[in-house]
Amino acid sequence: MKVRVLSAAIVLAILIPFICIGGYPFAIVVGVVSVLAYKEILDLKKSHKDIPNVVKVLGLLVLIYLVLGNYGINSLDFAVNYPRILLPLILLLLPTIFYKKEEYTTKDAFYFIGTTLLLGMLFNLLIVIRNINVYLLLYLLSITIFTDTFAYVIGCLIGKHKMAPSISPKKSWEGAVAGLIGGTAISVIFYSNLIGDFSLKLVFITMILSIVGQMGDLVFSKIKRENDIKDFSNIMPGHGGILDRLDSISFVIFVYVVLIWFL
Repeated sequence: MKVRVLSAAIVLAILIPFICIGGYPFAIVVGVVSVLAYKEILDLKKSHKDIPNVVKVLGLLVLIYLVLGNYGINSLDFAVNYPRILLPLILLLLPTIFYKKEEYTTKDAFYFIGTTLLLGMLFNLLIVIRNINVYLLLYLLSITIFTDTFAYVIGCLIGKHKMAPSISPKKSWEGAVAGLIGGTAISVIFYSNLIGDFSLKLVFITMILSIVGQMGDLVFSKIKRENDIKDFSNIMPGHGGILDRLDSISFVIFVYVVLIWFL
């Protein structure tokens, strides 16, 4: 536990100043983190065959373009466009014609395209949302932080009914409900005091984001189960890898973008 707390404190001490500063320094940090997450994806040996080095480099270049190609914009309307989506499709699918089927197939390519798009859009949206409003980014982060915290604490204390034992044996329905209530309440208070007015719509959106954040955690846990690993890496002692910490926030950010588009 001490290692876990110390590791979290160090990471927060490094990241918080860059979140506050924003702009180019924050974009560079996010870019570096995205490269580390990209390596964690490449290291998943059971999800895909070993990707040829040339394709790995192409994927890395595509990822950097997706993450940093429009780092200065401050509107979600311009965060994603057709060229940014089509580039990985072209650059990562075409090499299949130059490799034998045991080296790099169209199946490998589509897996690689999907994961590169997922990482690229996630980290780019972190930058764009920070450009829009630092408090909005902190609001979204608070949903995952407090949902996870309440779910973990209450789950450890009174959790008896397992939520998804085959994927994450420690998660319980009691913890999930506590996470939903605690994460929603604190995040709504944060938003109401620093961003906008309190409303039932705000409560509704926050509740949905708290739920999908927990679902995102389970999705990434399933990926680890399928690859017979405990953590994506050991870059953060006690916490695992980059993707271990971004599992919930990835789904929260994606669903937030969808919700504000339709609501």
